[in-house]
Amino acid sequence: MAEENIHWADQIAKEVKERVEKDPVLKKIVEEKGFIVYDEKTPSGTIHIGSGRGWIIHDVIAKAMRDLGLKAKFILSSDDIDPYDKPNKELPKSYDKYLGMPFRNIPSPFEGYKSFADYYFMQVVEKFEEIGIECEIQSTGEQYEKGTFNAAIKKVLDNSDTIKEIFEETYSKEYNKIPFNVICEKCGKIATTKATKWDKENELLTYKCEKNLVDWAEGCGHEGQISPYDGNGKLPWKVEWAAKWPSVGVVCEFAGKDHFTAGGSRTISIAIADQVLDFPPPYPSTREETGKGYEFFNVGGKKMSTSKGKGFGFAEMFNYIPAQIIRYLLVKTRPHAVLDFDPEGRNDMILLYERFDRAERMYFGEETDDNKNEVANQKRIYELAHVGDIPDRMPKQIPFTLAATVIQVGLSEEKAIEILKKTGHVDENIEGMDLHYVLQRLRDAKRWIERFAPEQYKFQVQDKLAEGIEIDDKEKEVLKKVIAELDNELGEEELHNKFWELCQENDVKPKDFFKAAYQVLINKDRGPKLAGFMLSIDKDKVKKLIESL
Repeated sequence: MAEENIHWADQIAKEVKERVEKDPVLKKIVEEKGFIVYDEKTPSGTIHIGSGRGWIIHDVIAKAMRDLGLKAKFILSSDDIDPYDKPNKELPKSYDKYLGMPFRNIPSPFEGYKSFADYYFMQVVEKFEEIGIECEIQSTGEQYEKGTFNAAIKKVLDNSDTIKEIFEETYSKEYNKIPFNVICEKCGKIATTKATKWDKENELLTYKCEKNLVDWAEGCGHEGQISPYDGNGKLPWKVEWAAKWPSVGVVCEFAGKDHFTAGGSRTISIAIADQVLDFPPPYPSTREETGKGYEFFNVGGKKMSTSKGKGFGFAEMFNYIPAQIIRYLLVKTRPHAVLDFDPEGRNDMILLYERFDRAERMYFGEETDDNKNEVANQKRIYELAHVGDIPDRMPKQIPFTLAATVIQVGLSEEKAIEILKKTGHVDENIEGMDLHYVLQRLRDAKRWIERFAPEQYKFQVQDKLAEGIEIDDKEKEVLKKVIAELDNELGEEELHNKFWELCQENDVKPKDFFKAAYQVLINKDRGPKLAGFMLSIDKDKVKKLIESL
C-alpha cells in the first residue's frame, strides 16, 4: 500500500525502480537506454487540453525518477506516420485529397512548418517550456526511417500467425491481415494498401493499393513488392504500440482509461509484447495484468476530443489560465481520479487558485496543518507543479476574488495596484518579484472576468444612481450613516462590523441593507464582500452615490 505522505509520482517512480531491479530484460534495457517514460500523440488536428493530462503525468513521473537518482527522461513522440483518416474541419475542402496519406507527408496549412503533422504538434510543443514539461520530442515516422523498429517489424511479420491468434482470441472474429501498412510507392497513401504476402527469406512484402479498402480514401490500384524497413510503411496501431516498447526501451507509459478496457488496445499490445517480442510491457501493465489508465480530463463534464473538434485546444487554454495553475491542477490530482474542471459557470477557478495559494503557503511555511502528511504532500505538489526555479521566499499573494474585484473597480492594472496599496493589501513600495506576481494575478482575474466568470462576479461601479432603484427609508438612513464612517479610516473588518452595528441600531435586516448597498453601487442585488469593496472604491464616489438617494 502506498505511503500516505508520498506523492503519487514518487510512488510510481519507486515501483518502476523496484520492477526494473527484479526483471533481467528491463534491467538490461535500462542499462542501455536509461529509464524511458513514454507517450505519443497523433497530430490529426488541434490537440485538446485532455491530452495535456498524460504529458504532465509522464513529465512528473520522470522528474520523480530523477529525484531518486535515476537516469530518466520523458519522450513524447508524434505519431506522424498515421493516416489522415477524416476531414479536418479547420482546413479547406481541398485537403480532402490527402485523405489516406501519412500526416508527415501532407503540406502544412501554414508557412513555417514542415508538414501538416509538424504544424499541429508544434502548437503544443511550443508551450512545453511555459508549462514546465521537460521531454525529448520524437517523430514516429523518423524512427521508422532510422530503422529503430526494423527488428520488431521482422519479429512481427515472422510471427504473424501468432498475432492472428491474439486478435481472434481477443475479438472472436477472423483476422486475415498481414500486420503491416505499406506506403504506396505510386500515390503515397498508407491507408489504402493491403499486404498480401511476406517473403521471409528475402524480407519483402507484396502489396496492393486497393481502391475500396476504406470508405474515406481511394487507392490507386498499384501493385508492388517492397521492404517493410526504414520508413516504407508502419505497423498497425495496436501492434505498433507493442513494438515501440522494446524498440525505444519504455519502462513506464500510461494512457487514457479507454485504452485500458478489457479487450482494448492495451490488452492486444501486452499480448504481442509478451508472446511475440518477449518484452515486459511498461508500468502500469505487466505481462499478466493490464493495469489502469488515467481518467479523462473533462471540461464542464465533457471529454475533450481532438478529432471531433470539441473543447479547448491545449495551446488555447494558456490564453485564459496560466501554465503554472494548469500544471498544479494536473499534478495534485492522482491519475486514476476523475478530473472535471469547468472554468465557466461554476466556482472551479476560484477554488483552484485558493488551493494553489494554500499549497504555496505550506511550502514556504506560512501556513501549517495538524496533519503532517497533508503538509508534506502539499509541499511536494507545489514543488512538482512549480515552473522554473522556486524563489527563496514566498511571493506576495493576492486572493483571486480580491484581484477580480479591484481590477473591475480600477479598470487598469495601475489603478488596481493603487487600490491594493490604499487598502493595505500590498506595500507602498512594492517592486520586483512581488509586483510581478500581483500583476500576474490581476491579469489572470481580468481574463477570467472577461471569458468565464459567472454573472455574480461581474459588475460595474455606477457613476450615478440607476433608474428605478427603490430603497426603504430605514436602509437609506443606515447607508447615509455609513458615509460618516468612511472618514474614520476603518479597516475592512472594522467597517464590516460597523455595518452590522448600524443595522441593529436602526432595526434594519442586514440582508436588506447589503442588497440596498449593492443596488446603489453596482445596480445588482449581490456583489463582492461589501466592506472591502466599498473601501476599494473612491470614497467621494461612494458618498456621491449614497447622498443622491
